[in-house]
Amino acid sequence: MDLEYRLDGPANAPVLVLSNSLGTTWTMWDAQFTDFNKYFRVLRYNTRGHGNSPLNGGKMSLASLGKDVIDLMNHLNIEKASFCGISLGGMTGMWLNRHYPTHFNRLVVANTAAKIGDTDAWLTRAKTVRTEGMQSVADGSASRWFTKDYIRARPGIVDALVDGIEQLDPLGYAACCEVLAYADLREEVAKMERPMLVIAGEHDPVTTLAEAEWIIERASDAQICLVPASHLSNIACPVMFSRQTLNYLTSGATHVIND
Repeated sequence: MDLEYRLDGPANAPVLVLSNSLGTTWTMWDAQFTDFNKYFRVLRYNTRGHGNSPLNGGKMSLASLGKDVIDLMNHLNIEKASFCGISLGGMTGMWLNRHYPTHFNRLVVANTAAKIGDTDAWLTRAKTVRTEGMQSVADGSASRWFTKDYIRARPGIVDALVDGIEQLDPLGYAACCEVLAYADLREEVAKMERPMLVIAGEHDPVTTLAEAEWIIERASDAQICLVPASHLSNIACPVMFSRQTLNYLTSGATHVIND
């Protein structure tokens, strides 16, 4: 198993898989980790092309990213888990819901869509990053990820994330842009069997509330939660994100979080 991963928490606790967004690493979950670890054995991994997870030598796809999760679970002898992913990680979760439903209890997919953005725009970004490096996308990342108010209020957090995207491998980032260029689950949503919570950012310009509602209207078992954030809602609204996620994932379990 060549994916970079960490598995933390009590060996007898149920497992929660966390999947990062494009341009981030597993550190994006730092604000959630303590709360999640009270109820789950937390499996964090870096999507290929991010952190120390290498490209696989072939052309990546949403299917290959999803199969990476299944391979990792098999490697760790995890038969069933809960899942939480954001943006690209959310799309990975929806793909897993469609193709490997028996491996999961419930899934939380945040700031995502059945089809994210425009194919040509993603391909253009991939080409730009390969020729000009990560600085070409880092400069505009803060405004895509956060509201103006949050950027003013939390400059340290924002700057650290922008620094992080600058350190990514351009080839890995570009490969994931190409995954998003062709990833399209619009014909698959109605066939997703497992329960999902769709978290949407009220001010998200990348994956809008309307796109989250589109999923809810078509999925067989899905709920929506709106948070006052832009695209990285787990960072902008960490307490609300953690509470809503845990409420949903532990519903019907022995330990339930009360509002």
